[in-house]
Amino acid sequence: MNSCQLSAMILRILALKHTYMSNETQYLTSEKFAELNKELDHLKTERRKEVAEQLEYSKKLGDLSENAEYHQAREEQAEVEDRISRLEQLLKKAVIAEKTSGEIVAVGTTLRLQKEGDNKSYLYTIVGSEEADMSQGKISNLSPLGSALLGRKQGDTVSVQTPKGTITYTVVIIK
Repeated sequence: MNSCQLSAMILRILALKHTYMSNETQYLTSEKFAELNKELDHLKTERRKEVAEQLEYSKKLGDLSENAEYHQAREEQAEVEDRISRLEQLLKKAVIAEKTSGEIVAVGTTLRLQKEGDNKSYLYTIVGSEEADMSQGKISNLSPLGSALLGRKQGDTVSVQTPKGTITYTVVIIK
């Protein structure tokens, strides 16, 4: 078994491990669900074909044991197949989290928090881990803050343990 075959096998094993370890429900907004479906379609139709063409071309260059282009194409093929597998598993387990505006914090809720001892408030949306992005104010339902907020009401306080100590937030508004 050459190093390229070993790399591809390791990637497949890691993909399977990821698949079996992530049996939890994945929450996605309808926009993210559509975006991931589009990516999956692109990978299956266009990217697979491109990589296969690269692989065929590199095979024609000669001795496969010393052919760097061939090994690169094989690694790329393994990465594409791994991403396809991960997306299929994610989309199969996905639950569409609609934007909610109720009295209780849930996945899809947008809320305003105020940190204790700080006059500034922060606007966050609780999302699934796949689309969490603090720079956009999207926090994962599995993060310490996100999980502490689930089920809370306006006016409730939550304390979250961080590396710098415990931080307390108050739910100011649930939108």
